Amino acid sequence: MQYGSSIRRTAMAMAAISAALVVTACQNDSDDSAAKSPSQAPSKAATSSPVAGTPAAKPSTAGTPKAPAASASTGSGSSGTTAKACAATALKVTASQAANRPVGTGTGAAIVEFTNVSAQACVLQGHPTVAVAGNGSPERNKPLAVTPTGTAAPVTVAPGAKAWVKLTFVQVQGEADGYCKSGAEPVVYPTLVIGLPGSGAQQIALDDGEVAQCDNKVTVTAVSAAKPS
Repeated sequence: MQYGSSIRRTAMAMAAISAALVVTACQNDSDDSAAKSPSQAPSKAATSSPVAGTPAAKPSTAGTPKAPAASASTGSGSSGTTAKACAATALKVTASQAANRPVGTGTGAAIVEFTNVSAQACVLQGHPTVAVAGNGSPERNKPLAVTPTGTAAPVTVAPGAKAWVKLTFVQVQGEADGYCKSGAEPVVYPTLVIGLPGSGAQQIALDDGEVAQCDNKVTVTAVSAAKPS
């Protein structure tokens, strides 16, 4: 009987030892799993997308130069610039006897016409200077004493357009060679030299004869966009 009791005690001790070994093994497995989990965790936190409903941060523009704002151009005309004074080469100048002129037998009065023959608009202005001269010798002329009338204002002349001035001379009286009321001798020249401020001078002949006048005087109008009579 003692032999059987001893056998049972031995079996129970062995069972207790086995149970303790199983518990220890389970604890070791759990500890190993816990130790390994931090290194195996995914590293996506650093590259995660913004949370839904939260606006993404905008890239910084600090230090980035801004493009210069476009500047508006001002001015008149299609080119955006103000028209300049007409050059002498931009003008065709002609002259003819005026319909309305002082009574007498001389030239009396003449209409001078300026035509813009260039491709761009230009400006004529002011009262003209007037001289009488021989053919082909504008530098050998005799300036006339000019009396200006009317207010001078710039006149913009488009390509192909015209502007005018009127010249009124001291009229020659009588027949044949005529005479001057002042007692001076009438003078006759084949051409006129007409100048305008900023536009140079032009030598022209009357379409209908020579220039006959007294006293070397002339009254002039300012440049006009309307043709005088």
